[in-house]
Amino acid sequence: MPAPMKTGRRSVLVTSATLLSLSVTAPAALAAPTPSTSPTATPPAHMSQVGGARLGQPGTQVNLAGGVPALPKDLTARSWIVSDAESGDILAAHNAHWKLPPASTLKMLFADTVLPRFPKTTAHKVVPADLAGIGAGSSMVGIKENETYTVHDLWLGVFLRSGNDAVHVLSSMNGGVDQTVRDMQAHAEELQALDTHVISPDGYDAKGQVSSAYDLTLFARSGLQKKDFREYCSTVRAKFPGGSAKTGKKGTSAREPFEIQNTNRLLSGDSDVPVYQGIAGVKNGNTTNAGATFTGVAERGGKVLLVTVMNPEKHEHNEVYKETAKLLDWGFRAAGKASPVGELVPPKSAAQPGTSASGGDAHRSGGSGSKPVAGSTAGGGSRGMGTALAVVGGLLVLLAGGAFLVNRRWPLPDLMRRRPRP
Repeated sequence: MPAPMKTGRRSVLVTSATLLSLSVTAPAALAAPTPSTSPTATPPAHMSQVGGARLGQPGTQVNLAGGVPALPKDLTARSWIVSDAESGDILAAHNAHWKLPPASTLKMLFADTVLPRFPKTTAHKVVPADLAGIGAGSSMVGIKENETYTVHDLWLGVFLRSGNDAVHVLSSMNGGVDQTVRDMQAHAEELQALDTHVISPDGYDAKGQVSSAYDLTLFARSGLQKKDFREYCSTVRAKFPGGSAKTGKKGTSAREPFEIQNTNRLLSGDSDVPVYQGIAGVKNGNTTNAGATFTGVAERGGKVLLVTVMNPEKHEHNEVYKETAKLLDWGFRAAGKASPVGELVPPKSAAQPGTSASGGDAHRSGGSGSKPVAGSTAGGGSRGMGTALAVVGGLLVLLAGGAFLVNRRWPLPDLMRRRPRP
């Protein structure tokens, strides 16, 4: 049975939901798409400057003066970013805007786009067309044709098992894969995630499908405004409906549920990776072109950090989680000491009037003028954030500049099913 978790010190982070059991080991992530042309081995000399000029420069960007701890050694990821999830300050980054294959971390954008559109109690009977076009070797949760699933079931399949079958069923409900791709691309542009080009909603390797550590962090930050998103991405294990089977009584059948476990190792733990203290999601991925990718959110001492890691060159078991844990540890030590090297920009509809959607002066300078404001959160999984953010954007015209500077944070309401110290 679910159990309420510990309440944090910060009032905006009140507990609202529960986690299932924490003591299991998740199965390995599944994905083995057909190889295709991979990106270059070195980052471009010039990349996007959305969020700050330094983020467009190749290599590591960090301010180590004033007692800031040194970055962890042995970081091999092609790209990574450490940011404050609430203020949007980027504490350190490495090739933040390098466009790389995202693998299943792209499902964060899929969820942030589609999740608000269907109540979780909605039931859907799967037809063969719903499962058409799933890539060979995809990770699957085990959806069966001619069986009925609730939207709640399907989202558990997306988040826990990274099920491409669940993504395709939800995409079919949303008007089809092509429509969902268009919706995702439009939402990415609204979030100012301009490095992202969507080809497949499930993140399966496709020519031209790319994102960046910066954009994946934007997707996570936006998704975490939604209660249902937070619930699904922080669930360790759940029961999933099985296929129908005859019971022996004439004309009747029963569906025996089976257990699914989250493939996020920092959430569920593994033999060489302990559960990370304060972890609360978000999403992992692994494909031939992308390698291992991961975005995680964690809270300690009233600080909430987002870390994205893309494609470690070191191919040890669970390396993406090990490097993420190192960066989270560094971020919690550096928080309040390290001057930011950039920022996570708000959605277009929440940006302060006069800022540029593509990285204007306020974005390049890392100034506070382009940061989100308090109150710009959505009302849970059943509501999108667009309306609330549009209202906030309109209200900013009426607010004094000083008030905006005081209330520029983007709180994460009732965020955490926090982890006790092991």
